[in-house]
Amino acid sequence: MITEYRSPNCGARKPEQGHPPEIDTLVIHYTGMMPTDRARDWLCDPASRVSAHYLLDEDGTGWRLVAEEDRAWHAGVGCWRGWQDINSRSIGIELSNPGHDYGYRGFPDAQIEALIALAGNILGRHPIPAHNVVAHSDIAPDRKIDPGELFPWARLAAAGIGLWPDADSPVDTAAPMRDAPIIMLSEIGYDTDQQSDETIISAFQRRFRPSCFDGVLDPETLHRIAQVHSLVAGAPTSA
Repeated sequence: MITEYRSPNCGARKPEQGHPPEIDTLVIHYTGMMPTDRARDWLCDPASRVSAHYLLDEDGTGWRLVAEEDRAWHAGVGCWRGWQDINSRSIGIELSNPGHDYGYRGFPDAQIEALIALAGNILGRHPIPAHNVVAHSDIAPDRKIDPGELFPWARLAAAGIGLWPDADSPVDTAAPMRDAPIIMLSEIGYDTDQQSDETIISAFQRRFRPSCFDGVLDPETLHRIAQVHSLVAGAPTSA
């Protein structure tokens, strides 16, 4: 159940080339503070200059802080698939979690079930393709690491939300793109122009190979990049 608890930290979505932007991206965050009430108050404090469309507590309780048609201030400076103003084309969901600075921990079942239900409803209202369901760390890898390596992306993908490659799915090692992992990461969506290779590789690993996110392009990481690239290349343009 989602309760209204409105934040003043929002505004109109900014037009692109004179046209209203299409909502085609979903960004998952963690709050990085506890308790949840404190995070909720911060997201609703005009002095914070931050917000999100939704906040989900660990027990599954949820609040709508900003209407979906409005532009929440959750993404900050970032880039995905060449887009700079992520806030104008996205919906942001904050998950209550202490974060890496205050005792990072896994996300409880009740919270993830609530997220799956909420995200499923959002995807039913907006043309958000699977490859545009992203982590905050995907769009801002030089400054953000949330929701982190404990977030269950595979579980969401199994529910039809986002991407997760089958670990055993083959890739064509003879394909030309196989020799250009940074180009593959760019085509997946990462900002390879402004970010270092190590930063981008680490962000990808944290998302798709959470057991190791050292930024090293080892054979397993290269294989995972090729798998995800194959999923993105074969995905429809909208949900």
